[in-house]
Amino acid sequence: MLDLEFVERTDVGRVRDHNEDSLGHAAPASPAQIGSHGWLFVLADGVGGQEKGEVASKTAVESVLAGFYKAKDGEPHSAVLQKLVQQANSSILEAAVTGGRSSARMATTIVACALRYDRASVAHVGDSRCYLIRGGKATQVTRDHTIANEQVRLGLVSAQDAAGSDTSHILSRSLGTELVANVDTNDHQIFAGDVLLLCSDGLHNYLEGAEMAAICGQGQDLSHSADRLVALANDRGGGDNISVQLIRIREVERVGMYRGRPYKLR
Repeated sequence: MLDLEFVERTDVGRVRDHNEDSLGHAAPASPAQIGSHGWLFVLADGVGGQEKGEVASKTAVESVLAGFYKAKDGEPHSAVLQKLVQQANSSILEAAVTGGRSSARMATTIVACALRYDRASVAHVGDSRCYLIRGGKATQVTRDHTIANEQVRLGLVSAQDAAGSDTSHILSRSLGTELVANVDTNDHQIFAGDVLLLCSDGLHNYLEGAEMAAICGQGQDLSHSADRLVALANDRGGGDNISVQLIRIREVERVGMYRGRPYKLR
């Protein structure tokens, strides 16, 4: 049976006067629900410069979490996350209409990770990230939706030039800006000892993946690791809100699939 431990941290940073990040999780209420639905972790970063970013991020997280256990038993997580993030986008647009002029332009990033059996499914929009830490190495499993990164993908500029570009922090996608969100999803096999790290750009702008792996890997205490990550981001400027979720996999249940149904592997 899938077993895990996790911690969550969010911090206003050293420059902003309020926190526009939101995060949360959905935990199974029974062993049966671990198999039917699993776990869900969600993190959102209200878009700076827009109105009511904190409302947009909170709306997104609450919407995704509220719908997770309403999904059909055993429904593929990639499909579930696609639908939930689209619903969150609609909820933000509706909140902007009902909230009046002050909420008319609110938007947010989002990254969500659902876990069941021996798989992790990740969905994201914007530049909040998910890393998979394994064997002392952190692999970024999301792709930043920024203008500079899109230019790299199209071969218009090099990754080195994009890193120092004025467009490196300008989002090409976010929730609350279009009627239909363009959501990226991907699936990964997970193993005991793996750590999944979800974070806002207030963290990854200040720490490299290798530093995250060194702090979170090799059996480190997760609470201590999360505190160190936040402290380092603050020590290096703390120019944005800082949020992180750390999930360590203790045990997985190996399964195969036959006609869309899981079966245990010996």
